[in-house]
Amino acid sequence: MINKILHLQGRVIVTGIGKSAIIAQKIVATLNSTGTPSIFMHAADAIHGDLGIIQQHDLIIAISKSGNTPEIKVLVPFLKQTKNTLVALVGNTESYLAKNADYILNTTVEKEACPNNLAPTSSTTAQLAMGDALAVVLQECRDFTDQDFAKYHPGGALGKKLYLKVGDLSDQNGKPSVQLNANIRDIIITITHFRLGAVAVLKDTQIQGIITDGDIRRMLERHTDLATINAADIMGNSPKVIDKNELAANALHIMRENNITQLLVSDHGNYDGVIHIQDLLKEGII
Repeated sequence: MINKILHLQGRVIVTGIGKSAIIAQKIVATLNSTGTPSIFMHAADAIHGDLGIIQQHDLIIAISKSGNTPEIKVLVPFLKQTKNTLVALVGNTESYLAKNADYILNTTVEKEACPNNLAPTSSTTAQLAMGDALAVVLQECRDFTDQDFAKYHPGGALGKKLYLKVGDLSDQNGKPSVQLNANIRDIIITITHFRLGAVAVLKDTQIQGIITDGDIRRMLERHTDLATINAADIMGNSPKVIDKNELAANALHIMRENNITQLLVSDHGNYDGVIHIQDLLKEGII
């Protein structure tokens, strides 16, 4: 069945009624988001016109605990007439639906979690788990990567973690920098002006170090004569640097690992700005 779906020229149509219809909608959403084009078709609506959803090369998954509900019994003959592959995701392998299906996905449960053994609970959980398992197997067979996943999830924090680049955020900031021989006044003015809590120390366009607010305070504790002190004297000479084409989520990982709030950004080895943890907070990546 997996190979059938992998080589399908059409879509996966998932149908059901009652609670099974709700599970069908979730399975459709998961399949679509993981690279398998899918459509939900309500079993009751199907016999009132929605059968037109089904095209020649589609595969149909019908979900039912009993496999014998009146709506399913009415629908199955029409599904068979279309000559599309029919998969029964069913809790009764001896049911009408199962006996008429080309493939069976067995979701039999001993009893419902409901105290009265009536409300669909264990059975719908089994259906949902089977749908997720199907989607995951198809993902693995397709070598579906996180970059592929990002194409279908451009919105919200999840999407941003998967596609937002460091440069997308750092380009919105200024590019605070001083040269190695910059004096204390120039360093403080630059840090204050850009409000990023740090300044890059450069030799031409190459990063040599970083000076943070904390470096300034520690320097003032150690020195009283500031006239001869320059950037090279107080900079940290092993700054954490990230390429502008890296994912912003990777910048967050580096910041957390090193307990820092900003990273210098490079572009082909040249200084290109600063990304601050506040940039990540604003975008909801944290």
